[in-house]
Amino acid sequence: MRAVVFDCDGTLVDSERLSFQAWREALAAHGYELHDADIEATRGWAYPWVHAYFAERASLPDPEAFWPQHAGRLFELLETDLEVFDDAVGCARELKARGVPIAIATGSRRERLDATLRAAGLDGLFDATVAQDEVEHSKPAPDLFLRAAELLGVAPEDCVAVEDSPTGVESALAAGMRVVAVARVPEHRDSLRGGTVVDVLTTAVLEAGA
Repeated sequence: MRAVVFDCDGTLVDSERLSFQAWREALAAHGYELHDADIEATRGWAYPWVHAYFAERASLPDPEAFWPQHAGRLFELLETDLEVFDDAVGCARELKARGVPIAIATGSRRERLDATLRAAGLDGLFDATVAQDEVEHSKPAPDLFLRAAELLGVAPEDCVAVEDSPTGVESALAAGMRVVAVARVPEHRDSLRGGTVVDVLTTAVLEAGA
């Protein structure tokens, strides 16, 4: 393997809980109560898909009109409550030190990705970053991972992807990459399996070069 492509939310940083908190508050303003089943149903999906899911359950403005309601609160939470996953970030820093090209392929919009990297102090660490609104199709399509490999100048089959969601695993596999799936919650282990090319780490300990 010549390069490593990381997912961001839920893999490098504990931002998904903040995103769902922002969804909970924004949806409450429209009379909808967020449930655990909603979180599981939308975990790892890009904003347009999540908005469409909730728009079937509540009367919401169109995606672009609703975005500031969700993102405004989310960006506040990123600045005050964001936590970094030291295992994954430590792995990324070690790979960088060893000269291994590293990238991010995220289902988040560029605006959210940049806000997350700033809040986490990860600006400049990665050789390339690709966001949902910079490709035609988001996860589970392979576009994000294929674009990341292209920016790194490495063939997709020579890359390892690090993911924490079933949609992300599916996306990376579709791009032809080997996948290390991090089960931050042990109950997610089975849902992350995508065949023999997926290694699932239930302890969330990532060893650089392993």
